[in-house]
Amino acid sequence: MDAARYTGVAIALHWVVALLVPCGFALGLYMVDLDFSPRKLSLYSYHKWIGVTVFALAVLRIAWRLAHPPPNLPSTVPRWQVAASRAVHFLLYVCLVAGPVSGWLYSSASGVPTVPFGIAALQLPDLVSKDRELALTLKFVHMTIVYSLALLVAVHVTAALKHQLIDRDGIIGRMLPARTS
Repeated sequence: MDAARYTGVAIALHWVVALLVPCGFALGLYMVDLDFSPRKLSLYSYHKWIGVTVFALAVLRIAWRLAHPPPNLPSTVPRWQVAASRAVHFLLYVCLVAGPVSGWLYSSASGVPTVPFGIAALQLPDLVSKDRELALTLKFVHMTIVYSLALLVAVHVTAALKHQLIDRDGIIGRMLPARTS
């Protein structure tokens, strides 16, 4: 394995989460304004399933990253960009964990159970008691976190594209699946 690349596990976790997050975000935007119906309840379930999966994968990704530090950025990258990269990655991880947890708290306070993949045996325990006022606060917290996550993803993608298209320094290749010849 090339030392300048992320591990295969890190790459796989990155891209699965990179696919799930926009799906969960788009679903969340779509479902909130729907009239109450069985379809809306199903969409909320799918949204929660995505959130539970993102949470689990984010925890795995953090554990993997702690055991397998990322490759260093090239020495040509200015220090401020290295610091910005570290800050954005840290905040991405915070939001990838806090977003699903805040959603779980919101569901608990709303009195709506979180049942991953519709499997009753996997039902998550309520973290707080049903409380309408708390639910409204937690809804705001959840939305703030996920909108922050969307902003951070936009910054992350923009930086990756800048490195690929303007700097042409190959940084994006560190997170792409390896090509076989």
